[in-house]
Amino acid sequence: MRNSFFDHSLDAASIRLRVREVMAGKVGFYSVGLYPASLAYNCAMQNEAGRLLLAARPGRDLLGAFSPEVVDSMDSDHVERVLDMGTHRVSGERIPNTLQDLIMRCEVVVLSANSNHVEEDLLEACRLREELGREQVVLACLAGSFNHDPISNTAYVLCEKQPNLAFFSGFHRHGALRNPFDSFTANFCHPNALIAMLGAQLLDHLSPNIQVAAGVHNVEGQYIKAAKNMSSVFAGFGYAYHQENPGVLPTLLTLLLDQCLDQAATVSMARSDRQKLYHRQPIPLTELGYAVPRIEATLVRDGDFEKVRDHTFTQLTAMVADVRGSMMQPSSGKPTRNFQAGQVMASLMRREERCPLSMEELEQSCADAGLPKGGLEGLKALRYWPQIARKYAIPLHDASMVNLLYMALYGRPSVKETAYRVMTDSRELSSYCQESVRPSHSRRYADALQNLDVPEALDLVVNAVIADNARRAMRGEMSLDDSASSSGPAYLQLMEAIESQLDG
Repeated sequence: MRNSFFDHSLDAASIRLRVREVMAGKVGFYSVGLYPASLAYNCAMQNEAGRLLLAARPGRDLLGAFSPEVVDSMDSDHVERVLDMGTHRVSGERIPNTLQDLIMRCEVVVLSANSNHVEEDLLEACRLREELGREQVVLACLAGSFNHDPISNTAYVLCEKQPNLAFFSGFHRHGALRNPFDSFTANFCHPNALIAMLGAQLLDHLSPNIQVAAGVHNVEGQYIKAAKNMSSVFAGFGYAYHQENPGVLPTLLTLLLDQCLDQAATVSMARSDRQKLYHRQPIPLTELGYAVPRIEATLVRDGDFEKVRDHTFTQLTAMVADVRGSMMQPSSGKPTRNFQAGQVMASLMRREERCPLSMEELEQSCADAGLPKGGLEGLKALRYWPQIARKYAIPLHDASMVNLLYMALYGRPSVKETAYRVMTDSRELSSYCQESVRPSHSRRYADALQNLDVPEALDLVVNAVIADNARRAMRGEMSLDDSASSSGPAYLQLMEAIESQLDG
């Protein structure tokens, strides 16, 4: 999919004119939802409504993401301006905007549907661009979950399947964008640095309260959003269940943040356009605000350094802030919906003294608490987690917290019992946090040192002294019996269950 503000022209005069058109253009949000509607209200408060257009999905109310109580509390003049952004007048009659209207009138169109609809919306937007002769409209998405192909039964990040699709990511609390004095940051990412810079400038002009910076890491951004949504469920659980055990929370939250970024850094290595991302840019990445052109992590394997992660995207402050902010209990207002789902899970587990029997039971509890299933992208993403972990070869020790949450909801009954003991006992949970971040082979040596009376354990340690034998041991040619045990601490039992069910 081609996705650029410019055609293939080399004529300087026409390009100059096109740049001016883009910078004076409008931004459209299709399908709407909580974030676009809140952003529109912010623009209305700041008298900056002229550059933003909205179009609701057929059958959807422009302000439908808000509760009736919230709508009643809004300023009527501001609400009227938001409604004006979502409509146009024909013979004095107010007509709702459509996706076609946005493509005709805007230079950037953000498809703000969740993963249930965003792929079909993208196909329709591409069709309309071609039909209307508006191929230079740049398309972006907001979706924070994994897409799923039911035919091949595979899950994926949409920006990887469509590598030129832009990704817009910003963090806000529920209701905070309706505060005229608060400010927010966001990133607009497109694999072409120049397109990213122009798009970010266009979005940055929507409101003085919104600061938008450019980036090229659209795939990583979308992956972080999905991983963050799952992790914020766990964060909400931790805050609610362990509020009387504050010692475990800093460790839990640090690990959730670090593992989100480490997973995205592994996904970054799998990009098919990774070399082009850094070597064929029209402007240097440092011109976009990146402090350095590239940040890579290496690991020694078989005596050689091997690049295993690309952390360059972590220089995009808004994306990292999105992850961190989604895992925090705010001092005022409500946390994110996924965080609230974790709080509901904690309440259910405390009341029933067990993990949820199924995802459906948890979703029903969330619905009873005013959290409809459609808004809980973290729980939906969790459903496809094993497929994603395999697709991108996410190491178990880089995803141990999501693995634990997955087992609590999708594990066998015996595994759920163990997961419950780990999640609800602060000592077990802190031990799990400490031990699960180690590669599985490192625990073999720790176990061996505590069992030197076992001949195989002693052999492993002795052989490790010799470099060649140590490398062979790391490859598994010399191993202890690692069959799952029903005895020992719950956190070790759970780690063994995860390794047997999710590894490979």
